[in-house]
Amino acid sequence: MSQEIHLPQGWEARWDGQSNAYIYVEQSTGKSQWEVPTQPSYGSSPPPQQSAPSHRPGRRQYPTAQIQQVYGGGGYDNQPQQQHMAAPGYPDQGGAQQQQQPQYFTPGLGGHDAHQPAYGQQPQQPAYGGQQAPSYGQQGGYGGQQQQPVDQMANQFQQMNMGYGGQGQGQPQMQGQKQLHSIQTVNLIGMQPDVSGLDAPPPPYLLPPNASVTASPHVQPDPSYQRCTLTSMPTTQSLLNKSKLPLALVMAPYRSFRESDGDDPVPVIEDSVIARCRRCRAYINPFVTFIEGGNRWKCCMCGLSNEVPQLFDWNQAENKQADRWARKELNHSVVEFIAPTEYMVRPPQPPVYAFVIDVSQQAIQSGMVAVAARTILESLDNIPNADKRTKIAIIAVSTSLHFFSLPVGATEASMLVVSDLTDVFLPKPVDLLVNLTESRPAIESLLGKLSDMFQDSHTVGNALGSALQAAHQLIGKIGGKIIALTATLPTLGEGALKARDDPKLLGTSKESSLLNAASSFYKTFAIECSKQQVAVDMFLFSTSYTDVATLSCLPRYTAGQTYLYPGFNASRSEDAIKFATEFSKVLAMPIGLEAVIRVRASRGIRMSAFHGNFFIRSTDLLALPVVPTDQNYVIELQLEDDIKGSFVVLQTAILHTTCYGERRIRVITQAMPTTDSISELYGSADQIAIATYLTNKAVERSMSHSLDDARNTITNKLGDMLSVYKNHVTSSAGASAQLAVPDNLKLLPLLCCALVKHVGLREGASIPPDLRAYAQCLLTTLPCQSLIPYIHPRFYSLHNMPPEAGNPGDDGIITLPPALNLTSERLERHGLFLIEDGQNIFIWVGHEAVPRLIQDVFDLPSYGELTGGKTTLPLLENPFSQRVNNIVAKTRELRRGVYRPHVYVVKSDAEPALRSWALSLLVEDRMDHMSSYAQYLTTVKSKVGSNVSL
Repeated sequence: MSQEIHLPQGWEARWDGQSNAYIYVEQSTGKSQWEVPTQPSYGSSPPPQQSAPSHRPGRRQYPTAQIQQVYGGGGYDNQPQQQHMAAPGYPDQGGAQQQQQPQYFTPGLGGHDAHQPAYGQQPQQPAYGGQQAPSYGQQGGYGGQQQQPVDQMANQFQQMNMGYGGQGQGQPQMQGQKQLHSIQTVNLIGMQPDVSGLDAPPPPYLLPPNASVTASPHVQPDPSYQRCTLTSMPTTQSLLNKSKLPLALVMAPYRSFRESDGDDPVPVIEDSVIARCRRCRAYINPFVTFIEGGNRWKCCMCGLSNEVPQLFDWNQAENKQADRWARKELNHSVVEFIAPTEYMVRPPQPPVYAFVIDVSQQAIQSGMVAVAARTILESLDNIPNADKRTKIAIIAVSTSLHFFSLPVGATEASMLVVSDLTDVFLPKPVDLLVNLTESRPAIESLLGKLSDMFQDSHTVGNALGSALQAAHQLIGKIGGKIIALTATLPTLGEGALKARDDPKLLGTSKESSLLNAASSFYKTFAIECSKQQVAVDMFLFSTSYTDVATLSCLPRYTAGQTYLYPGFNASRSEDAIKFATEFSKVLAMPIGLEAVIRVRASRGIRMSAFHGNFFIRSTDLLALPVVPTDQNYVIELQLEDDIKGSFVVLQTAILHTTCYGERRIRVITQAMPTTDSISELYGSADQIAIATYLTNKAVERSMSHSLDDARNTITNKLGDMLSVYKNHVTSSAGASAQLAVPDNLKLLPLLCCALVKHVGLREGASIPPDLRAYAQCLLTTLPCQSLIPYIHPRFYSLHNMPPEAGNPGDDGIITLPPALNLTSERLERHGLFLIEDGQNIFIWVGHEAVPRLIQDVFDLPSYGELTGGKTTLPLLENPFSQRVNNIVAKTRELRRGVYRPHVYVVKSDAEPALRSWALSLLVEDRMDHMSSYAQYLTTVKSKVGSNVSL
């Protein structure tokens, strides 16, 4: 009879085929209990005493003896995939005595990288008594138990009756070596949510040992690039269906790069050596295996054997042999290849910008035209133009189309007016789309005078659709970006719209009709743009109804973005600064041109649905005329066949032309262990990725059905998940006073509660259709690190924040106060608070705030002198003012994207509309007809109780 044995911390049992017995191996070093510890070096070549294989370009010789030495055993090609082997490039250096024993070094678990786990990989215990903070699966993590001390090692081994060379009597029957997420169940009823957990990383990807060919800490992508709703892949679709958990990829493949955040640049492979699988076309990555003496590699997705390219091990720049194990594509999950000519259908296109600017009376009076022209003028040096090929066109539109001829060498622009709006034509074949560098004097002259040219215009009307057609004719043969700025509803020409914001529809089942396009012109035109590699960005300046739902179709199908500035008036400096800041960032943004995205996966996995701004060219090919930075995409996955391997690989490839004229391929590779356990699926669930998935599904549901259906979809899916967890994981079926969730999903109900109360989805008859439609645009495009605060805002207390808050730390980074729960119970009558969601910042001032506080922050003598509303905080000569301004500045730069939130001062006895707007962000409170968080949990619990049959 076998008995259960608890291994000491950091040790595991492994089957040794040669001795036909289990041996016990320390995970941090890969060494058995008999071996002397060694310190393999990361990325090193074989020891000097061993002769390196002879090499010349086109030939790679890895003799059998060397393969045995490097991998620790027999011929690599004959070993099972799950066998534990030393990684190439990490030879054992322990001497001849050690080489007599089987080699069991595990890449990534030893050496100086042992204490730096990759994103998504389980942190390992440092070798030989090193200390490490608790993490997932350890004490303080997801329900881990306290590990036994290392000094009990001898007793443990004696109890195991271990003997090398055979299985001793009483040897325990081990049940595999796969690492599992430990699950700690939490009862949400009566528990205060810990909102700091929203910044926690996803559960680790517990890959089997030797899943990757190198020990690099970068073999899994940073979750800000790509993450999955589950960090373990179910082996069958029936298991996934039973779990009720969603399976989807959430990715922002071109997120912004900021050194201040510690971002590492994406490694670029410049030698044009691109190894791809001949069958599935996957790119070589850290999870392939090398066979036949290193001359071939086995695809980790389809299993096909491929020849290693001739120059894969050759440094072309220095004309000498290169270290294969130092190649970037084998050490990094996110890489970028410089593509050779066979990846180009045509020569790389230049960046092209066609500006379509509304010059009707409302646009001129609001100051939009003046600010837009000045911003373009000041951004000319920042527009991507490194190779001097960038082209620009400017079209002004009101009841007619105004083209501007900008010939090379001219210092003035000439205007050509076209009044025919039904059959749009270009008035001149040349000089309308011009080279930015060559026509710079004429462009600068035009932008300096543009607002004054239409200053006396009293034209009411906007032929935006016709102007967009003209811009498409102008740049369609090349491709590029149309940037449309309009302050009025398009009422003339192609795509003319009528105001349809009927207040009687708000709050009814018919309100969803206001979230769908009113005219098919904009979707049809967007598809034509996508075919010609033309993207559209919409800047909407609304003082009245602008039909955001219809106009946002253009960015949605062309990979653009929509920006809304409600009530814009440039005479308010805050409005002018916000628009100018965001517009200039968009103009300076490095973009990828004529791009396609394809996601490949291991056999048995297919892409089933896509969410985001793009056009689906075929069943799985996403077409993006422009790839903007910091835009999010969600791709749902299905299992067509049962998964057989111990792990699967998902790979996203984005083929694009940089704005500097290079054709490149960005490749993001992610590996996930497989599991047939429903408990393991719940332990691996990523609450942030699931919330992002539910957000996209809810917005889709609100447009196809109703807002009420969208809200119910969120709550029902949450209830289904927690029902399965209760009935099949915790084994506590039946009535219960608890609402049980796994610790890694304990904030998902809070995010769902916040989502159903979000302005994009919440119940109510007071939300203008434009604001709701714009909120839905943001919900489906913001990357996770911006989306989560947009759904669940941040709430800080300023009047009693810790001394370090608001001051730069040793690294120069501003420290933010601790985040509070979003409930008005935290508000104090004498306090000063900040609430922000990435789009707006509210400074809440209690009506009993002391005069000294008001003086230090607002430079006013008392609360009564303070005026609420949109404002700019003064920077005063006192430490508290500087700290508050630092926090506001840090908050503005915290999110990825171009957005610059307005600051609103909200007095606790302020006008009802502003006060209600600020309080609506406190999602744990009851508001209007919407329940509090505690009441929402009760609703979810009732659904869990009614789903006992699941």
